[in-house]
Amino acid sequence: MWIMAGSLYPRTSRDLMDYRETDALVMDYSDSNPAQRSLTVTNTDDESLLNAMIDGMGTHGAQHDLNGYMHSFEQSDHHYEDANDYTGASNVMDTLEDLSLEFGKYDDFHTIDWLRDIARDRMHHRQVVKKRQGGLWRRLKGAHDAWSGWVCVLLVGLAAGTCAGIVDIGTSWMSDLKEGVCLDAFWFNREQCCWSGSSNNETSLSEETDCGQWHSWSRMFGVEGDGTGSYFIAYSMYILWAVFFAMVAALLVRMFAPYACGSGVPEIKTILSGFIIRGYLGKWTLLIKSLGMMLTVASGLSLGYEAPFVHVACCCGNIFSYLFPKYSRNEAKKREILSAAAAAGVSVAFGTPIGGVLFSLEEVSYYFPLKTLWRSFFCALVAAFILRSIKPFGNDYLVMFSIDYNEPWTLLELIPFILIGALGGLFGVFFIKYNIKWCKFRKTSRLGKFPMFEVLGLVLITSLLSYPNHYTRMNSSELIRLLVSRCGPEDNSELCDYNRNSDLSEPYKWSALAGEGVGSAVWKLTLALLFKMIITIFTIGTKIPAGLFIPSMAIGSIIGRLVGIGMEQLVVNNVDSVFFSKICESQDKCIITPGLYAMVGAAAALGGVTRMTISLVVIMFELTGGLEYIVPMMVAVMTSKWVGDAFNRDSIYDAHITLNGYPYLDHKEEFTHTTIAADVMRPRRNDPPLAVITQNSCTVEEAENLLRNTEHNGFPVVVSRESQYLVGFVLRRDLNLAIANACKTSDGVVSNSIIYLTEQVSCDPNGPAPLKLRKILDLAPVTITDQTPMEIVVEMFRKLGIRQTLVTHKGCLLGIITKKDVLRHIAQLRNQDPESILFN
Repeated sequence: MWIMAGSLYPRTSRDLMDYRETDALVMDYSDSNPAQRSLTVTNTDDESLLNAMIDGMGTHGAQHDLNGYMHSFEQSDHHYEDANDYTGASNVMDTLEDLSLEFGKYDDFHTIDWLRDIARDRMHHRQVVKKRQGGLWRRLKGAHDAWSGWVCVLLVGLAAGTCAGIVDIGTSWMSDLKEGVCLDAFWFNREQCCWSGSSNNETSLSEETDCGQWHSWSRMFGVEGDGTGSYFIAYSMYILWAVFFAMVAALLVRMFAPYACGSGVPEIKTILSGFIIRGYLGKWTLLIKSLGMMLTVASGLSLGYEAPFVHVACCCGNIFSYLFPKYSRNEAKKREILSAAAAAGVSVAFGTPIGGVLFSLEEVSYYFPLKTLWRSFFCALVAAFILRSIKPFGNDYLVMFSIDYNEPWTLLELIPFILIGALGGLFGVFFIKYNIKWCKFRKTSRLGKFPMFEVLGLVLITSLLSYPNHYTRMNSSELIRLLVSRCGPEDNSELCDYNRNSDLSEPYKWSALAGEGVGSAVWKLTLALLFKMIITIFTIGTKIPAGLFIPSMAIGSIIGRLVGIGMEQLVVNNVDSVFFSKICESQDKCIITPGLYAMVGAAAALGGVTRMTISLVVIMFELTGGLEYIVPMMVAVMTSKWVGDAFNRDSIYDAHITLNGYPYLDHKEEFTHTTIAADVMRPRRNDPPLAVITQNSCTVEEAENLLRNTEHNGFPVVVSRESQYLVGFVLRRDLNLAIANACKTSDGVVSNSIIYLTEQVSCDPNGPAPLKLRKILDLAPVTITDQTPMEIVVEMFRKLGIRQTLVTHKGCLLGIITKKDVLRHIAQLRNQDPESILFN
């Protein structure tokens, strides 16, 4: 059963919808998967966030709201000097005296209240500053609180870099295990095995005879040579190992950490926007995700582990944040650490610390203040340094696809670069459309009930079809590295089979006519392109750790290399054309670098799928070291985004957020409609009235009945039933805890005790003891009038990060608007199904 915010009673017998008044959405645990009930996360700044929010709103009401929050927390964060603080009574309970750890927490699948958490952090900061005036110990505690953020991101960077190094090394070993084993040291991959047993520096990994320490599986079974028997054994062992790796990964995810599947980026974006998913960033998710990434990539499936590194790093950030009370007890502050962790995740995925910071800023973080920018950079730098120390790529470079050429490019080549960008954008549209269709089919069909069989079928098909083609058999990262490189004297692959003029100085610098090998490679790459485009659609979204950065880049690099080869042969065969006068110095001296086109294609395809721009260009620059090729990459990435946005503005992550029904308000989109708050608020005209609490006439029994009979996450407080003038707002959790605490600690509180949410408490000597709960009352809830344009309301939810806003008319309470209501309203305006806004 789904519980959503905004209404009071079930709407249909199928969904049993119930809108909660104070949250965007909550799932009833009775029908939910137990594995889906776990995690906590967070991100925000303190005063700088508030100021930015107020500037974005351009209103005076936001400052008033904060002042009210501060006033409320000044009351609630300090214990009464006298527990019997009321007029004419001696037994009014201080119900929050024992609730310091529980007060203000959020339940699973709830949205956080950014203003509330900011106010709590400012109170905490003022208390720390005040205590610094004491002795040395208090000053040290204050200093610890000040540097705790830097210490936390330092630990996150160390952990993220270490995890990345282990995953890279483990993946390389498992991938080579499909082809053979090193008998002298089975924990070595092929490269390490050959180099460890070589007596010179001329070891060639392309010829098995040059590496006696490495034993292929055909050689292990006693079959030498390249005959049919050897091929059959190698083919069979390749399939068996691939199936084994994929099935183990699927079993681990299903049994121990269901949240470890997928890339995790859509969920991280939702979490950073203020949503709570407990367990999504837990220690079991971290462990299974890391191990599953190695297994799935080694299986040869069309996926990568670069995007899942964002999830892994955020798991580290969430775990380490619990060592510091400043972040563990404040969900908004915790999101500062998670934003820095996301930057570290991309930093270790590609070895690109600056690109990681920009990725966190552009793609995943909902709010990114200057303080978080500095810490994200520091965290990404530490993570990259640790990864560089481990040297998982087996070289002295931090980057994954370093290039060693800097051949110039001409303005005429911008035309094929634009073409590559357009093809990348079209690929992104094609991939997003059909991947979402397949994921919808998986959700609504019997296939979704058997994820293990789906993984088994995929890995069987992938391994059977990929092994015969050398370009699909090799690891996607190796394929990209091959395609973006240029041909040299030591290269004897098909891609380098050119009829070069050896009489020229530096013959490998100049373009030449293609030989038969290049023609064969073009056909194989075309088949590899079609295969990877199709199989990736079905792979992304399965119940195993899977990222789409590397598969998208591999597809783009194939497109780019093919266009580069075509451009190269066009120029070489028409050297006398006036169009190519800037490219060719003479008859035999034309410079076209197909590796550059592959690099541009990788950026274009990834941009078409993710719709990243600035961060993607910086990532590609850091990834390859190609400083001179920034302009071609910028042209291709922008073209890719424009072409993709012409069909659909959603990236693959936004599309999956919509598919899963996460309560995410995209701050990049504009709201241009002319509706007003009265059109969206609950209750509607024919709905029952709002459930409210009166400030000084509600009894404990009435409050308990209200809590028992409703599912709302909070209740407006009004003067009386007759006078609906708004006083404040009280959260369901706080009211429940306060009443329970009072009943446990006092015998004077009975069912007909009056609950007072005012400063003054009237006392009846002959009546039951009253209950003073002023401290749980939010005196300054965010309010709007019924005529407020929804454009302003949407901006309030985006920039203030509020959970709900109360709608009034001349001071009287009319209704409530929640984040869920806003999402449903936007869906209706787009002619979409508003019932799809669910947490599935």
